[in-house]
Amino acid sequence: MQFDLSVAELAAYRYEEPEPADFDEFWRRTLDEAGRIPVAAEFAPHDGLLRTVEAFDVTYAGYGGDPIKGWLILPADRSGPLPAIVEYIGYGGGRGRPIEWLAYASAGYAHFVMDTRGQGSTWRTGDTPDPGASGPAVPGYVTRGIRDPHDYYYRRLYVDAYRAVDAVRAHPDVDPTRVAVTGRSQGGALSVAVGGLRHDIAAAVPHVPFLSAFRRATVITDANPYAEIVRWCATHRDLADQAFATLAYFDGTSFARRATCLGSFSVALMDPICPPSTVYAAHNVWAGPKEIAVWPFNDHDGGGVEDTIRTIKVLRQLFG
Repeated sequence: MQFDLSVAELAAYRYEEPEPADFDEFWRRTLDEAGRIPVAAEFAPHDGLLRTVEAFDVTYAGYGGDPIKGWLILPADRSGPLPAIVEYIGYGGGRGRPIEWLAYASAGYAHFVMDTRGQGSTWRTGDTPDPGASGPAVPGYVTRGIRDPHDYYYRRLYVDAYRAVDAVRAHPDVDPTRVAVTGRSQGGALSVAVGGLRHDIAAAVPHVPFLSAFRRATVITDANPYAEIVRWCATHRDLADQAFATLAYFDGTSFARRATCLGSFSVALMDPICPPSTVYAAHNVWAGPKEIAVWPFNDHDGGGVEDTIRTIKVLRQLFG
């Protein structure tokens, strides 16, 4: 059922929780530190038993120089540098196999799929470990290192996502001036963050994005992954404010306020996992040009394949 605000209220909704005073400085220091390590992307040809696309097994240096895996999938029939779409993966998933990622290369674009550190055993396989430190956590990822923003899991993952753009640009068949980012759920959250941190990409296309309006999300849904935060705070009763102080550095609304590229969102009005108001919280303050596709009768599947088609249409509008 539609359990959240009305459509009119969603369109006007503003998440009022204040962001950290040193938000910009925190991310400037984080990216400056990361930038001291070369991305050093390597592209190894991979035989995926496919004729219409060419796949490369990618390794590049993410947060702290940790090796991050990915796939670069190119149309086999191509000429000249191609526009690229970087895709981030939903919660618990990994990069899987190239055969699972054919749509964007089949439409004529370079497609970079970033593996997700420490994930990839829930619904699609992954190949990237997470050697970062973490304190006591609820099973899952969203409470790892939640006591301190410097140790928080998503600090590492956001930097990996930021540097994935630099990694794909290193391939000679990619046009570095024409890059967009996308993803669903957690992947949508990463595309929102990268859209706010970078001012050299053409678009962010987040589908039913996660990781926005944490305070609201944790009191209007009992679905995971937000419920992991609730369970952590229920156990660590005296540390709840500290946890939310950490989460504030990773809230999609703050990145959205700093975006300059196109933000093409999708939202599902029956979504208990990423409630509609948390998606609108980021969309409504997106500082660049923006649009949103609304799926009134869907839950966390959002627009499904229609979101993929919509992403291709955005790429065609931007890049031809």
